[in-house]
This record gives sequence, C-alpha cells and structure tokens, in this order.
Amino acid sequence: MKKGYDLISGLDIGSSRVRLVTAQIVPPGEDDRAEGLQILGAAEVSSLGMHRGIINSIEDVVSSVSACLENAERMVGVPIESVWVGISGLHIMSQASKGVVAVSKADNEIGDEDVSRAIEASRTIATPLNYEVLHVLPRSFNIDGQTNIKDPVGMTGIRLEVDAQIILGSSSQIKNLTKAIYRTGLNIEDLVLSIMATAEAVVTPRQKELGVLVINIGVSTTSLAVFEEGDILHTAIIPLGSEHITNDIAIGLRTSIDIAEGVKVQYGDCHASAVGKREEIDLFEVGSQDHEIVKKQYVSEIIEARVEEILQKIDGELKRIKRSGLLPAGVVFTGAGAKLPGLIEVAKRTLRLPAVLGYPLNIASVTDKVNDLGFSTAVGLIKWGSQMHPGSHTRPVGGFRKVNLAGSHLKKWIRALIP
Repeated sequence: MKKGYDLISGLDIGSSRVRLVTAQIVPPGEDDRAEGLQILGAAEVSSLGMHRGIINSIEDVVSSVSACLENAERMVGVPIESVWVGISGLHIMSQASKGVVAVSKADNEIGDEDVSRAIEASRTIATPLNYEVLHVLPRSFNIDGQTNIKDPVGMTGIRLEVDAQIILGSSSQIKNLTKAIYRTGLNIEDLVLSIMATAEAVVTPRQKELGVLVINIGVSTTSLAVFEEGDILHTAIIPLGSEHITNDIAIGLRTSIDIAEGVKVQYGDCHASAVGKREEIDLFEVGSQDHEIVKKQYVSEIIEARVEEILQKIDGELKRIKRSGLLPAGVVFTGAGAKLPGLIEVAKRTLRLPAVLGYPLNIASVTDKVNDLGFSTAVGLIKWGSQMHPGSHTRPVGGFRKVNLAGSHLKKWIRALIP
C-alpha cells in the first residue's frame, strides 16, 4: 500500500458469515479505475452469535469479528482502525416524515444550512419506544408550493419543505452491535442500512433513475430496496432466507441439515422444469453414510416452491407501493442465497420483471473474492464510506449530510461501559 492513501473498511456481520473488505482511496489523478477505490483485502469467517440480524451472544460476535479482522489485517499489512458497519434485521422499520423551515437569508436564497435545517426538522418525529433514527433520506423538496424539487440550493423562496423517509432501528440492537464492535478495538465510522449499502455496489445511477429493485438473499432474511428517480422509494426485510430452503430439503428428504445443505449447494436448481426426470442424486456423495438415491427433479421442486414463496412476498411489497411489474430496470439479485441456479428464470416469471445477478461494479481489486455475490454488502459499505469521505464529489442515497446513525451520545455511552 502506498503511503498517504486513505484506508476505508466495510464490515458486514451476517447470520452465517462475517465479511470485512478494506480498500484504499486513490487520490485524484493517480488512478482512473474504480472511482478512486482499490480493494486491498477481503476476509470472511463463520459468524457466531447472530441470527436474523439480531445479536444473541455478544461474546460470540466479538470473537467472530476479531478473527475476521485478524485475517484482513494480515492481507492488508497494516492495522485496520475503523469500519463502516452494515445493520439489518427484522427490527428495522421505516416511516414517512415532513420537515418545514423558513428560509433564513434576507434575499430568500436557499443555502445548504436551510436544507440541513429542513432535514433535521423531518427527523423530529415521534419514534416508537426504544427506537432510534438510523437514516434520514430526503426524497424531494417543496419551495412555496412548487413540488418535486431535487436540489433546492441556490433557488429562491420563503418556505422550504422536505419529504423524507426515516429508517429506524431498535436502540437495544444498535447498542449491542456497537458494543460488540468496540470491544474488538475497532472504531465505528457509521452504521448503514445493509441493503442501501449493497445497492451502492451493484446498481448504477441510471438504474436507480429508471426504477430498480435490489434484493439481497441472506441466510435467514431477504432484504429489498426499491429505487425510482434516483431516490429510495421503499425498503423491507422478509423473514425468509436460504436456510429455509435447506430446512425444506431436509424435511423432504428426511435427512440432516448438513446433508440437505450439501444437496442444495451441489445439485440445487430453482427451475424444476429444466431438470431431467431421470437425473438422480446419491446422498452418499454429500456426506450420507448410506447410498440413498433421490430424484434431482424432486429436490428442485422443493427449492422452487420455497423460492416462489419468497418472491411472492417480495411482489407483495411491490404491490403495497403500486410498483408490481412496473420497474423498467428490473430486479438485481445479490447475496450468497442468490447463487442458486435457475433463480433468474423463476424471478422473471414470478415478478414479471427483467432480472439479473448483481456483482459489485467498477471495483479494482487485488483479490477475486469481491466478485462473490456474498461480498456485495461489504463492498457497498466501502463505496458508501468513500462517498462520505471529505473531498468526494458524490453522495450516496440520503447522503445530503452525514447523519451519525448511532449518535455521538450513544458512542460515549458505549465507551463508558467498556473497560
């Protein structure tokens, strides 16, 4: 690594794997690749103490993150001091909000400080008990009744309104997550909703403008985000993931979870009609003690049924916002659960939209690991952080200003608890 280059790291703590990606921000003029980002190291270890985005053992999370950190530092060759952290889970919720302020300047020209005050005003909503604001995402601004303004800075008016979406997270889960990470010796730059970070890595501004659905299929949950006209329109987390497919196979074949996982990874296919009726699987080849033969098409039918259920729940979310079958840029699938063959064909049929797999875009890397669908969120956190970096000319969705998600008061509270 060249001296003087800023390091930036993204930490994604999932229910099955912990992933840490570190990149250097290349100064302007030094390198034309990857929007000034070059990935130096990508590490992953098995995750303990986390289920459905919720911590059930801080000690286990600390040990998993520490092991991943050690591997990443060995690759990079220098200590990693701070990380951008992804947060997800069923405790995440969102609600719409409005903020209204009077323009402060005597000539009524709207400045950055007016925009900041309007966003801050939208933040002061009645949050549910024990919930904290994670993100304030401005959708559009109104000036004296003129609606759908994207950037009001420099315009003239008396009254400035913002329509925003507020993303909230459980205070206890935020505290548990930050506490576990601080105990590894890492500092937290910020917490970012994982699916929003993922979108930074796998979709283009053009896709966000046209209308696109980003789906991250994890082990125990499936996260989704809908973008339109460049802004985030809707987010949701569905309590179904790839482990539910494994469980269904285990029940259908009357076998163990480990063997069912092996069958899914080696022979799984979501598109049952594409599988030959005579194709067979010997469970002995995936760890069974006996030579038990099962039809591959039967396994595919089990997988297809569960995948269709997940996709129908996603379509239900699209119907809620009146976008079912109406997103021109289609669906982008990512996450380790999206590796199943046949997923794209089933998605096109069920969601009635174009569908592709979403690999990280425009990234220069010394390791091929980042081209894995499972690393999309960690790479997205890097991109998010680089756009928040001083001197960056771009901002991620909702990045009108850096909203400190956990809050400085929370960081002080956590620090006070750690010996």
